[in-house]
Order: sequence, then C-alpha cells, then structure tokens
Amino acid sequence: MSTHEFELAVHAANPGQFFACCGLLELSHRKWPGSEGWFEDGRFHIACGGTLAELGAQICAAAPLQLDPDDDMTSPLFLPAPFNLRLDWWKDGLGGGSDFKTWAGQQKVVRIAAAMHAALGAVAWSPDELLNSGAILYDIQDSNRPVEPFYFDCRRASQAHSLDVGFSADAHNMNVPVYSAVEFMCLIGLQRFRPKPRDDRRFEYRTWTCPLAAPCAAPAALGAIPLPGRSFAFPLLYRTKYLKGFLPAMKLENNYD
Repeated sequence: MSTHEFELAVHAANPGQFFACCGLLELSHRKWPGSEGWFEDGRFHIACGGTLAELGAQICAAAPLQLDPDDDMTSPLFLPAPFNLRLDWWKDGLGGGSDFKTWAGQQKVVRIAAAMHAALGAVAWSPDELLNSGAILYDIQDSNRPVEPFYFDCRRASQAHSLDVGFSADAHNMNVPVYSAVEFMCLIGLQRFRPKPRDDRRFEYRTWTCPLAAPCAAPAALGAIPLPGRSFAFPLLYRTKYLKGFLPAMKLENNYD
C-alpha cells in the first residue's frame, strides 16, 4: 500500500471528537486495509492509502441505508461499498452499546443519520475545520425543518439543558449549529470503539500515541493495552428521562508517556 498521511485537529476531552476520530479510522481501515491512526500533540493522524479529500468523497457518496423498513426509530443502518459497514450498536445491550443511545421517543435514527450525512457535503474536509465546522441541520425531506443531532458532541450537549443556559432554546424557536462531521463519525466509531463504564457513573476512554489499525486501536481506546496515551472520563447528560448527551471529559491521572 502506497502510504499517505493526513491529520485532524482534535480536542481529546470532547468525547464526540475522540470517537469521531475512531470512526474516521474505521472507514479508512475499510477503504484502505492496513490504515493506522494515532493521537499526537492535539492532532489525530491517519496513515493510509489515500488523502483526506479522497476519503471524504467516498463517505459523502455512501449514504446510510435503512435495513428495517418498519422501524424508523432504531433500525440498523448500512454504509455501502467501499465500507460495507453495518451500524447497530444501539441495539447491543450485552456489549454496552445501548448505554450510549442518546435518542428516544419520536426521534428517529434514520432521519438524524440521513440529515447528518447529507450535511457532510457542505463541511470543509480540511485538517483544522472538519471537526469544527458547525451549521444548522435540516431534514433531507423538508429543507425548512431543523433536525436535532445525536448530542455526541459535548459542545452541543453542554448547552442542551435549559438550567445550564438560563432559558429554553426550543421555547424561543432558536436553532443551534450542529457539528455534523463529529456526530456522524462518532455514530460510526461507536460500532467498534466503546468507552469503559466506571463506578462513578462516568465512562472512560484513552488516546494512544503509536500507529494502530482499527482492530488493535479499539482495545487501546478502552485502556486494555498498556500504551502511552492519556485517559479521560465523561458523564452522560440526561436531557430528559430518556434523552441523553455526551458531556465534556476530565483528564485522569493514570496517564503515562
């Protein structure tokens, strides 16, 4: 494999950005087997068989497909070739995936994922902007109807509760920008990569600083492999009894370089 390398600016204490990097590594791994990723100095690096622009074009062309036509709320999704990836972690009760299902009620994974994917075409696929480009998200079937995100990006989730911001944004018909690349790539990343539950009702994950392919990086993100990196833990925000969001993570002391 002829190797290229690209990098992204990432704030590792934002769990949405961390797992978005994992999701991008997963897609690169499926497009170019042998791809490797690692964290270093506020950047996430991927060594692979192509460029970020090439990978972005393939992702934008691979619209997620609904696998269960009778279930808009929680249907598994499928990313077609060249990725051929089934997404159904939110149905995984034994493996802990369902703990991170942030939507409920009338919110539909099919609708949210489709809107997120459609928005990727307008995102700047550049190292400094990909995970930091925000815009109002709209339904692909109704361009006047805003769509709420998954609340994986802690910049959005930390503003989701009216007690935190001092008023209800919904009551004032306020639309808040969504970081679509973070939300969509995090949806991908959580299929293989999972945070580790802690006794304090927080969830822990860990960066790694040596190049790893996705199958090896997943246990490294759990801290199951003793590699240099930084550990973080984040709580879930309960926006309502059933709706959740990822809050900012705190750096832990069990770090080693």
